[in-house]
Amino acid sequence: MNMTRNTRNVPAYMLGHGSFARLDSLVDARRPGAVFFYVDDFFRNTPLPGDLPARAGDSVIFLDTSREPTVEDIDALADAARTSCRGALPCCLVGIGGGSVLDAAKAVANLLTNPGKAEEYQGWDLVKNPAVYKIGVPTLSGTGAECSRTCVLTNMRRRLKLGMNSDFTLFDQLLLDPGLTRTVPPSQFLFTGMDTFMHCFESSRGAYRNLIVDVLAAGASALCREIFLGPGDMLADDNREKMMVASYLGGMAAGNVGLVHPFSAGLSIVLHIPHGRANCHALSVLGEFYPEEQALLAEILERRKISLPLGICSSLTDEQYEALYQGTIIHEKPLSNALGADFASILTRSKILELFKKM
Repeated sequence: MNMTRNTRNVPAYMLGHGSFARLDSLVDARRPGAVFFYVDDFFRNTPLPGDLPARAGDSVIFLDTSREPTVEDIDALADAARTSCRGALPCCLVGIGGGSVLDAAKAVANLLTNPGKAEEYQGWDLVKNPAVYKIGVPTLSGTGAECSRTCVLTNMRRRLKLGMNSDFTLFDQLLLDPGLTRTVPPSQFLFTGMDTFMHCFESSRGAYRNLIVDVLAAGASALCREIFLGPGDMLADDNREKMMVASYLGGMAAGNVGLVHPFSAGLSIVLHIPHGRANCHALSVLGEFYPEEQALLAEILERRKISLPLGICSSLTDEQYEALYQGTIIHEKPLSNALGADFASILTRSKILELFKKM
């Protein structure tokens, strides 16, 4: 069966310390029209908002990132943008933050040019109209949200965590400034950075791999090993730049993930555990399938003296266990990528729950 498909990447990026200063000229090139800046609420009381090139008629919206964006959040943000622009489209959306903010900006850009609600576009290639022009400015590295063709949204009604997977979801421009990651705590830097490593090994070991994915994954994985297992401070300036590049490469390699991400999605839906740490919890019990990678995670955590909480699923209700199962098994594409079409015969309900209870 021919699995070949046309592949798009982000068309333009700037990389380097201080590149955030170029945002002004990039935004001005899109005017006239309103600009919407979606900014991680962490930066509300920092100097960063004062550096935004916002003018009269623009909007600066601070987003709560204590949880991942929901389909209802995106609907509300899109409605607010339509009201503010009085039926016109913004000339540009700018997302400044980690994966949740970047995904929110991408999702709003899609919804402004496509009718209906956000949940109608959770899936593959359901977005039919080109999105509003958008610029991504990551302040946390690892998710690959800056360069992926998806924006992951939580749908509690359907007990589902799934993205708008579409070429229209890609950012049009990126500003990759490692200086913006200086405030990231060590544990968050590691857990989110390991998301890149997991993108890489899941994609390069899956059935849908290709040579380009393999090369991208190898490069990003090598950078992750240098950062987390190398000498010195993993938060040093050169490591933060390496992590930003690894995230970018790993995001491009992550078209099809494997077992870690479905289990992680279940944890995020039911226990609201942040994505990076949820991935690490998932990999910590998947040694049967990924023995080398599980051992590497343990080595990295010990090397950097960062602990992964134990017993997170030790005292859940039957309803919560059922939700974990449903939130995992629904991800047929990555599960089949890892285990083949008969994945359900391997990952039975009892097997999945057994793995969660080990966490």
